[in-house]
Amino acid sequence: MNENSKITIAIDGFSSCGKSTMAKDLARQIGYIYIDSGAMYRAVTLYCLEHNLISGDIVDTETLRSLMNDIHISFRLNSQTGKADTYLNGKNVEDEIRSMKVSSKVSPVSAIPFVRTAMVKLQQEMGKSKGIVMDGRDIGTTVFPDAELKIFVTASAETRAQRRVDELKAKGIPVAYDEVLDNIKSRDHIDQNRAESPLRKADDALLLDNSDITIEQQNKWLLERYTEAIQKIKT
Repeated sequence: MNENSKITIAIDGFSSCGKSTMAKDLARQIGYIYIDSGAMYRAVTLYCLEHNLISGDIVDTETLRSLMNDIHISFRLNSQTGKADTYLNGKNVEDEIRSMKVSSKVSPVSAIPFVRTAMVKLQQEMGKSKGIVMDGRDIGTTVFPDAELKIFVTASAETRAQRRVDELKAKGIPVAYDEVLDNIKSRDHIDQNRAESPLRKADDALLLDNSDITIEQQNKWLLERYTEAIQKIKT
């Protein structure tokens, strides 16, 4: 490998662990492309809600399957924030997909096998050239099992719920802590027990519990792991 060799970095973990924030920060720091796989599943969920394909926790899978070719997801750099926004069929849906309305329905949608197959195919296409940081639930186990650096992130459900509440309130979205905590626990259960690509730590992933560390400490740790991974492929 030469000095310009790039790697694939897979960051998996539970919901509201701050995976996206750490992945974005790392990608920016090392000059890699960041891909938010969770946003892709959220975009599909938003599409389902807009087309009345969800009743309770039941998804009209037959209709959704017939409409999958009509769902086009892309990412575009936001010049004001410096971050990539999610687009669904040409419309910026970055704020909409972060709402509790979408959060409460994303797990049953993302558990559908043909949805996962379609998203994994798109994610693998995006990552062909390496030099990417991708976060999600099954990046190190299913999407990029050969990624040179895999991180698995965890934190207590209570810590994650408070972070999510603070994040939503900062955006002017009022939400109850108990509602968020229940949603997180429900998503954890579905993510870990779904038949298709359940959430689990890859055998060769490094564990990061960020319950009690600062973002600065976390970013320092991640950069050190990246440096070690790069050194490995150069030797």
